[in-house]
Amino acid sequence: MRWKGRERSENVEDRRGMSPQMAMGGGGGILIVIIVLVMKLLDAPPGAQEIAGEIARKLQEGQQAAGNAPVAADSAGGIDDEAREFIAVVLRDTEAVWTRLFREQVRNLAYTPPKLVIFSGSVNSGCGVAEADIGPFYCPRDQKVYLDPAFFEDLARRHRAPGDFAQAYVIAHEVAHHVQNLTGYSRVVDEARQKGDERQSNQMSVRLELQADFLAGVWAHYAHKEFAIMEPGDMEEAITAANQIGDDTLQREATGRVQPDRYTHGTSEQRARWFGRGIRSGRMEDCEELVRVAYERL
Repeated sequence: MRWKGRERSENVEDRRGMSPQMAMGGGGGILIVIIVLVMKLLDAPPGAQEIAGEIARKLQEGQQAAGNAPVAADSAGGIDDEAREFIAVVLRDTEAVWTRLFREQVRNLAYTPPKLVIFSGSVNSGCGVAEADIGPFYCPRDQKVYLDPAFFEDLARRHRAPGDFAQAYVIAHEVAHHVQNLTGYSRVVDEARQKGDERQSNQMSVRLELQADFLAGVWAHYAHKEFAIMEPGDMEEAITAANQIGDDTLQREATGRVQPDRYTHGTSEQRARWFGRGIRSGRMEDCEELVRVAYERL
């Protein structure tokens, strides 16, 4: 994939080296207020309140020092390494493509790009604290994509899907969830979950994920058309990635058996097929078929 030295997105927030508490601005300031309020309610003498406040301030300073010490940060925060450059370039491509497609294919709605948060280990998102083990994810509550770059190594080694375009597919898939959120595609899944029917909820979740794979393919269609990003072998990299993270493949590797009723993302064949259809189509409206077709035909 051709990405080095190209334009980067400014919507990248690098929180690597920070604890979830520090990423939220540190807990010391809140701690000071809580301690002082509690001591006032307990009628503690003013001197004790001042001592408690000073202890909380020291804890806050210690948090900040611990967060700053191990990180070789650039002026924008975080670490300006190759992983960050790659992520920022791919995100910029998604911004350019979806801004254009919303203007041409979506009526009365402008594209607002998501922020992408780079983290390590765990992160505090609008959807709660998340561990890196769950993989990249999109949080509709704060409209941010969260990604630990270590996932790319896991994708290459454990899932046997190496390559930079495989990684770009992962980013494009998560950004596609943002597109679904903006356009209302994700509403049908939310409605199914609210009904409490686990089987139907899983089926609708599969549709949403396959739709995101399709939209990632639409992105690839136009990104290559506009920026000539793809090199020989890139298509195979992305298809391999989609194939290797299908529910049936992951279940078989984890437990030795497959449970279709517990699918949430679709089979390997489905994921690869819908991504490929998005690349060939280039039309957002074609993914609406996923809402209409029977579950067995996905």
